[in-house]
Amino acid sequence: MSDVTLTLTINGDAVRLKDVSPTMTLLEYLRNSSRVGTKEGCADGDCGACTVAIVAEGADGKPHYQAMNSCLIPLASVAGRAIITVEGVANGALHPVQAAMVETLGSQCGYCTPGFIMSLFTAYYDRAVDAFSVEGNLCRCTGYLSIRRAAALVNDALPDLLDDSFATQLTQAAIDATPLNYSDNEQQFYRPTQLSEVLTLLQQHPNATLVAGATDLGLELTHRRQHFPVMVSLEAVAELKRVEQTPEAVTIGAAVPLSHIETNLHGIFPSLDEMLHWFAARQIRNRATLGGNLGTASPIGDLPPVLLSLDAEITIASATETRTVLLAKFFKGYRQTDLKPEEVIVSVTIPRAIASGAVRRLSQSYKIGKRGTDDISIVAAAFTIDLDASDRIVHARLAYGGVAATPVRAIAVEAMLIGQPWTLETIQQIKPTLRSAFTPLTDLRGSADYRKLLIANLFEKFFVECQSFSCLK
Repeated sequence: MSDVTLTLTINGDAVRLKDVSPTMTLLEYLRNSSRVGTKEGCADGDCGACTVAIVAEGADGKPHYQAMNSCLIPLASVAGRAIITVEGVANGALHPVQAAMVETLGSQCGYCTPGFIMSLFTAYYDRAVDAFSVEGNLCRCTGYLSIRRAAALVNDALPDLLDDSFATQLTQAAIDATPLNYSDNEQQFYRPTQLSEVLTLLQQHPNATLVAGATDLGLELTHRRQHFPVMVSLEAVAELKRVEQTPEAVTIGAAVPLSHIETNLHGIFPSLDEMLHWFAARQIRNRATLGGNLGTASPIGDLPPVLLSLDAEITIASATETRTVLLAKFFKGYRQTDLKPEEVIVSVTIPRAIASGAVRRLSQSYKIGKRGTDDISIVAAAFTIDLDASDRIVHARLAYGGVAATPVRAIAVEAMLIGQPWTLETIQQIKPTLRSAFTPLTDLRGSADYRKLLIANLFEKFFVECQSFSCLK
């Protein structure tokens, strides 16, 4: 056990913790310390009742209040960070977002209200209060109309200059990115700041658990109560948080939050834009990372089909070498990847060039689920088609999630499409082959037969939509 303490700021008060588990969730700590305004609803990051505001780097590189699900965040991951909970929002008088909720009767039982308040609070200081501000918050009794009215009321009354104490805090905020080496009796938590340090730690602890946004790992903490002896955080590693654009490709660091990608790369890859829109909710996108989404190797991950359809490749590093792997060869089996115990995903590179002989590219993605954003997909699909001057297919990528043990491409169908005219007749001819391309499972979300229909029908949907509006890259 080390003498290092976990230091964080909650509602302006410095908190120093010692001998607490680094994998205790932030929500659990808040409630154990009598900050019970923050609620536990689903403990999945789905309902938003546990939402808090954390000062974090925004897509513009400046400090912002960001809404995050405290139920999924290991306590050590917020060491050195400033956190605002619903108890700290009033600050002597009702905050404008609270006053608006009162005026529009936006609360009945009040259980979900603190989460709504915190989401509106973060949007207030981003000067973008609207219905999307609370996309990650579920209401069980009030009804959304009065809450949307509250958001509209706040937006209509936004001051020209935000000069209250919270806005002042942002101008003075410094996001702690210093190294951390913390342990309690049974667990060790490292926060290195350089990739070389990460690789050294993985040599010393080959079974260590890597932590980025922890949006998937958080489920292990809240539901399965698994023990993680050694954890290595990637949040402060600058090499993993870079986004580089060239005329040939875009390279995205493995630890870049999805909300940054959503903002900074918007308009470059339409299929990526579309899938990010449906990827969970804002609280999750503020923490989830591209490397984490790929590293879990979930067959129903939202982003792998998009990246497969765009021929993305992954850069992987160990202490002895750096190598590049096509994403199509990265997934080896159910929850299995090409990643070795001492390796880490560094970045993902997406080429921008269309195929030789092509004059235009069509690209789009689709997610079918029980709910729009806060749900696991039944089937996810992403398509990229390059056409020559005669509208014949010269390049085809059809990628799917939820239809096999791994995210997968319909390679045989892709080959059949090459040289064919981009017409409805071609699509209709290929649909029977698509329906038999995979052997999906039947589960609570959908039957195998339903998934087979989706596999083919989504490709036809892609064609029809590209005829009626732009799917152009």
